[in-house]
Amino acid sequence: MAFSSVTGSSRRGGWAQSLLPSSNSSKSKLPRKSRRRASLRDFIFANFFAIGLSISVLFFIAIVFRYGIPKPLSSSFKPRNYRQPKFRKPIYRKPALVDGGNEAASVAVVDITSKDLYDRIEFLDVDGGPWKQGWRVTYKGDEWDSEKLKVFVVPHSHNDPGWKLTVEEYYVKQSRHILDTIVDTLSQDSRRKFIWEEMSYLERWWRDSSDAKREAIRNLVKNGQLEIVGGGWVMNDEANSHYYAIIEQITEGNMWLNDTIGAVPKNAWAIDPFGHSPTMAYLLRRMGFENMLIQRTHYEVKKELALHKNLEYIWRQSWDVNETTDILVHMMPFYSYDIPHTCGPEPAVCCQFDFARSRGFFYELCPWKQHPVEINQDNVHEQALKLLDQYKKKSTLFRTNTLLVPLGDDFRYVSVEEAEAQFRNYQLLFDYINSNPSLNSEVKFGTLEDYFQTLREEAERINYSLPGEVGSGQVVGFPSLSGDFFTYSDLHQDYWSGYYVSRPFFKSVDRVLEHTLRASEMMIALLLGYCQRSQCEKLPTSFSYKLTAARRNLALFQHHDGVTGTAKDHVAADYGIRMHTSLQDLQIFMSKAVEVLLGISLEKSDQNPSLFEPENVRSRYDVQPVHKIINPPEGSAQSVVFFNPLEQTRVEIVMVIVSSLDVTVLDSNWSCVKSQVSPEWQHNKGKIFTGRHRLYWKASVPAMGLQTYYIANGYVGCEKAKPAKLKFFTSSKELPCSTQYTCSKLESDLAEIKNRHMTLTFNAKLGLLHKMSHNDGSQTVVEEEIGMYTSPGSGAYLFKPDGDAQPIVQAGGQMVISEGPLVQEFYSYPKTAWDQTPISHSTRIYNGENTIQELLVEKEYHVELLGENFNDREVIARFKTDLDNRRVFYSDLNGFQMSRRETYDKIPLQGNYYPMPLLAFMQSLTGQRFSVHSRQALGVASLKNGWLEIMLDRRLVRDDGRGLGQGLMDNRPVNILFHILKESNISSAADPVSSHLFNPSLLSHCVGAHLNYPMHAFVSKKSQVASVQLPPRSFSPLLASLPHDLHIVTLKVPQPLKYSQQLHGASRFVLIIRRQQWDSAYYCQKSRPQCSIMADEPVNLFHMFKDLVVSNVKATSLNLLHDDTEMLGYIEQLGDIAQEGRVIMSPMEIQAYKLELRPQQRVLNTA
Repeated sequence: MAFSSVTGSSRRGGWAQSLLPSSNSSKSKLPRKSRRRASLRDFIFANFFAIGLSISVLFFIAIVFRYGIPKPLSSSFKPRNYRQPKFRKPIYRKPALVDGGNEAASVAVVDITSKDLYDRIEFLDVDGGPWKQGWRVTYKGDEWDSEKLKVFVVPHSHNDPGWKLTVEEYYVKQSRHILDTIVDTLSQDSRRKFIWEEMSYLERWWRDSSDAKREAIRNLVKNGQLEIVGGGWVMNDEANSHYYAIIEQITEGNMWLNDTIGAVPKNAWAIDPFGHSPTMAYLLRRMGFENMLIQRTHYEVKKELALHKNLEYIWRQSWDVNETTDILVHMMPFYSYDIPHTCGPEPAVCCQFDFARSRGFFYELCPWKQHPVEINQDNVHEQALKLLDQYKKKSTLFRTNTLLVPLGDDFRYVSVEEAEAQFRNYQLLFDYINSNPSLNSEVKFGTLEDYFQTLREEAERINYSLPGEVGSGQVVGFPSLSGDFFTYSDLHQDYWSGYYVSRPFFKSVDRVLEHTLRASEMMIALLLGYCQRSQCEKLPTSFSYKLTAARRNLALFQHHDGVTGTAKDHVAADYGIRMHTSLQDLQIFMSKAVEVLLGISLEKSDQNPSLFEPENVRSRYDVQPVHKIINPPEGSAQSVVFFNPLEQTRVEIVMVIVSSLDVTVLDSNWSCVKSQVSPEWQHNKGKIFTGRHRLYWKASVPAMGLQTYYIANGYVGCEKAKPAKLKFFTSSKELPCSTQYTCSKLESDLAEIKNRHMTLTFNAKLGLLHKMSHNDGSQTVVEEEIGMYTSPGSGAYLFKPDGDAQPIVQAGGQMVISEGPLVQEFYSYPKTAWDQTPISHSTRIYNGENTIQELLVEKEYHVELLGENFNDREVIARFKTDLDNRRVFYSDLNGFQMSRRETYDKIPLQGNYYPMPLLAFMQSLTGQRFSVHSRQALGVASLKNGWLEIMLDRRLVRDDGRGLGQGLMDNRPVNILFHILKESNISSAADPVSSHLFNPSLLSHCVGAHLNYPMHAFVSKKSQVASVQLPPRSFSPLLASLPHDLHIVTLKVPQPLKYSQQLHGASRFVLIIRRQQWDSAYYCQKSRPQCSIMADEPVNLFHMFKDLVVSNVKATSLNLLHDDTEMLGYIEQLGDIAQEGRVIMSPMEIQAYKLELRPQQRVLNTA
């Protein structure tokens, strides 16, 4: 690529030119009489000066009126009370409507997309000299003549809440000392600045600190010396984390910060997540953040953006045609956030200005063998010019003359001596530079706020926009960009796609804790909302401390070395234990809340025992959950209560484990319910049947409500559960069949299971899916393949396979078909080269009218990469379909939005793997769509036409050279669950290779919601006499189900401990809702119950709940700290919504409301 076209060129756009008309059309020439023409000419000549002066004055007045009083071109760069202008209100353009009432998925108009970058970049990895991944940066020297260089050096310390040490070990050994150091050294000199990100450490330090230290921190924040950036509980991962958990972790940190110190962050700082998602930009914008900084993006992307001075840009969501999501972003240009890679393009020079690398400190010396020297009067001239040269070279990569230079690294400033070495030496260098006007530079310590404030002020004053640039109406002078920054590569062909899958066991626990916390929050809100007297407040308020711990344990795991699976073994265990403890606490609480909400026990506290226990429990933090065995004695029944955390009534085939086939299912009215029993399978070659049974029936549970069912033994008048019929395929002469079931042997090479919508055909020799046939006569080839990569170069972060994945399944093995009226299942324990096969799997289809399950295929893999046989192996499931997708597919970002993915030949296999937190789909030119929904975060690729490949687990011996110092050998058995959906386009098919925005269908959204927000089941500890029928027990809080394109992200009481202290009339509850964007080309038939939409069924907050009065509704930011919703960028007038109760939302938006709930009448009688 040519570099010279950018380097050294003028970096300012022509502001005067932008004010002039661009039209060059000639003036119209009308006939004139010569005498009148002469008179006009004489008049102009006679009054030329007066006319010119008048026009100039009018033009000047117009400029002042439009842009304000002009500022001098060269600013003094002194502390100013510059007030950043409020975000400009976007112009609302009503989206077009298509059939079904869904708003069309318009594409945002931007200057740069991530697809454009990937199409343009050649990925040649050219050696750039001192800046290995760039080029030899030069400058002419006159770039700062009219606008001096303004440099903000920003001291920081990156504190991982767990990585090589646990969060507590890091706190004791380093983080508490760092925070002490900040207080001590900043207090010595008001010119010193610092930024801090992680509230998990600050909150811990706060508990240990004296009142004097606390007050010192408050003062440092108040006077601008210390800025809290981001202010989340952690600096979250952006590939695996779900948007719910991201909102939770930022809110937890931001609210603690505001309550304790009185600060509200406005600038985000994300220097270490391994790739960046636009979901973060959206959430931060809707939380009131104004600016953000990111670091880890592909080195070739950094280079391409730097070449065109586009490292600072406006990040816009891909669907946002109204510029309401715009946020200003600074992308750091170099390899790392450490000091050698932040002062300028030459790390060997920059390392000489990391004074903590001097001998006497315990940090690594400079690897370039040129070490820092103490600054004194003898060397300050030489050293200052050397440092300023780097600053100026770095400055040429950006449009403005305002420059950011971070000064820090992991766990830096751990002692006063270290901090003084940095602050003292840098201040001497600053003083020298600032005292020499000929250098046209001014350098000082600053915060992120100092930098962005000055940057925006300069950009407002000098228009840096390029001709024809779309830019943004929110912040002038910068290009607009949409898209994401996955998959990250830091050098050569090392792609960080391994961490999408590392430690899948804990990735699955993360999601379980997430949906259990959400359900618990919902129960607490309902308990308090329906409560009339203080007695029924005991349970939720006494649980407050454990609730806070659960929020914080979920938040902690979102750290970019937590959910990523990239921490040391004992640190991963610490995360696991924390999550397990909170899961147990939440499940116990929910068991008690069920009693109160059903009216069984009206007064309960956290200390009272419960009548119920969770149906699904874990004995330890590192094992799979097990189902409670329901075993009612003869003539008795055990109750099972289901809680539905979704916004719609749920009709679903449910399952519990029983010890006997002699059971009957009854509903809350003691009416008979048809049911089925099937064997429970296990991953055991010698004994695939556990001896227990799965009991299935169709349940209906109210939206956000409870429903009771009974499992009875010996109940007269109802048909017993119907046993499934079994068909075995085995090389053994004897059938491994239980005498309780009817068994036969499968002789054919093909096997089928079916329901009224589809037939699945399997290769019985291999036990793998072969074909899907649909009731409309269409067929889809789906050749399932289980394979393994051999990857001696892979590690916790990197995926570096040695060639393609090879199939591992051989002919033989044990297969069994279970056929029943509700569920049909194909179970396979395949034959492989190993005696203990690493994987077994089930494929299920359901029969249940009006259930979503009857439209999907359920695929469950049990993976055990245990033992040295599987060292340096990575196991995948691959679906080889006949869809012509041209190697283009779509995967979700944080469960919030879809991103187009394309397989490029110019980057290696591992670079074509992408994160799949929830969903991936591909579609053909004819609109046939194949979707795979996941219950946990994994990695996905489409390496050949029609293929969709998902990695399930990885076991790796070696460290991959990214600092962890170990491989991944702590694998645990894990179950991975997919819901597969095959859909057909009902309108004109769009080209899947195009940049058109494809969204999940409404049905696909429902499938994902059911998979990721499962029902919670609770079993009575004691059985009851079946002949004594209790009154119906159910709880239904909503007046009606909400439309299927509206999702309640959370209903919660943010501070339950303060609930009774807050005045009645305060808005003590929070409701966060999201409107889904769905693809109208795959709309549901309106007769189906899963197809209601907001356009047809408007929602009113005042009329949402049954027997509850909703009042004091106030729109707020997603972190609950801003009530000025105009600054958040929403098109809708949320204040009006709060007054009238009507929910008005554009698709893709998330809105938050504070509100008050109180009973209309005495629903929970707590006398």
